[in-house]
Amino acid sequence: MIDYVALSVFIALFSLVTVLGFAAAHWRRGDLNHLHEWGLGGGRFGAFVIWFLLGGDLYTAYTFVAVPALAYGSGAIGFFALPYTILAYPLAFAFLPRLWTICRENGYITLADFAYGRHGSKALEFAVAFTGLLAVTPYIALQLVGIQVVIATMGITGTGLMGDIPLIAAFLILAAYTYRSGLRAPAMIAFVKDALIFITIAAAMIVIPPKLGGFGHIFAAAQHALATRPKPSSVIIVPAGFSAYATLALGSAMTLFLYPHTVTAVLSAQRADDIRRNAALLPAYSLALAFIAMLGYAAIAAGVTPNSPNDAVPLLFKAMFPSWFTGVAFAAIAIGALVPAAIMSIAAANLATRNIYVRYLHLNATSAEQTRVAKLVSLLVKIGALVFIVVIPLQYAVDMQLLGGVWILQTLPAIFLGLRPRCPLHRRALFGGWLAGMISGTTLVALQNFSLVTPLHVGGATFGCYTALIALGANIAVAMSLTPIFNAARTP
Repeated sequence: MIDYVALSVFIALFSLVTVLGFAAAHWRRGDLNHLHEWGLGGGRFGAFVIWFLLGGDLYTAYTFVAVPALAYGSGAIGFFALPYTILAYPLAFAFLPRLWTICRENGYITLADFAYGRHGSKALEFAVAFTGLLAVTPYIALQLVGIQVVIATMGITGTGLMGDIPLIAAFLILAAYTYRSGLRAPAMIAFVKDALIFITIAAAMIVIPPKLGGFGHIFAAAQHALATRPKPSSVIIVPAGFSAYATLALGSAMTLFLYPHTVTAVLSAQRADDIRRNAALLPAYSLALAFIAMLGYAAIAAGVTPNSPNDAVPLLFKAMFPSWFTGVAFAAIAIGALVPAAIMSIAAANLATRNIYVRYLHLNATSAEQTRVAKLVSLLVKIGALVFIVVIPLQYAVDMQLLGGVWILQTLPAIFLGLRPRCPLHRRALFGGWLAGMISGTTLVALQNFSLVTPLHVGGATFGCYTALIALGANIAVAMSLTPIFNAARTP
């Protein structure tokens, strides 16, 4: 049955961000016929705007749905997202200002621009661009999961095309205002998105625990339920899972600011100091993330029975809050999908335009032509993501997104060493290392049935390790081995 009160609030808030998305074209006005203006907001966003933009970019609707779903289904491993964000921000503080400075001085818009400019290698440029596109596309598709779940929980269901009409309408609106306003649209909407997210989390932490008997009862109920499942787990990581948990957190922290959408948000900053301030302030979101993850345990204690773990949080909100606030919470999740999806599609468009279209198809393309191509690509990427999630089973999108983390980490050596005045590894060796990492990482994940953890047998003991780090080890080993060979052969 349709909850008309929740639906009305949801539509009202969704309409508000739609208006803001179109109005953003006039915010901090610039010539949107230039790719730097359309795809990077002219690089004029200060620390305050960047805080909301990065928060809206990193903490997505899929985070709001999938992190507590993982805690609901698998226990403590769902909290690995918390330490990895804490680890990521010191890395961002140390390295991103240098990256921003080099990109601003040389007019780089993408990491692939950076790779070509620092190493002079078209192969590395293509590798970084291809990896970014490969990793970000399923990520866009997964943002739809949050919208799908809340629409269904409000009672709007159906089969075939009729059931997908609300989802299609939402993404058509997203495509329209992103096409018009570029990065300014998600930057402006991020204010509303983050405000709604924080209001929802604060209300959840104030209202839900007392209704369920307090935090102690929530943890006790979750522990009992998790321990008695066919595949037992716990609210505390067991010693056998320490290495898997630690390497997942470390590897994920290393990948976070290699994704095209996070780099796009970083490069839109006005000053390098704005990035440093954000690296210091963004851990505030990590506190919110801890509360989000704990909603998975609250759903267990509340006795909700979802068809899928992804439904756990929406069903919890529906059970615990009046209809009007349920609409607010569901709008927060849905708008939490629109902001990152917009940034991701813009980032993908920047890569496809600068590093594929311009490099291989039209080297002398004007800025206006590049912008037209980028707008078209951003539309195609969104349509592709929509078709992917509507036509193809959800698990395929999840598997591709999991692989995305393994793939994107293989660009780390080229980017990290590009920050040095002189790279110690040969550019062709770096490309060979990237290729070795991509092949080994993909193979290991496929052999593990798309599990991200590979068991390592050392001295009779078995340790779980994040596959992306193993692939990165192969990547670096190959690059270091090939460098003296290329140097000895006097390869340029």
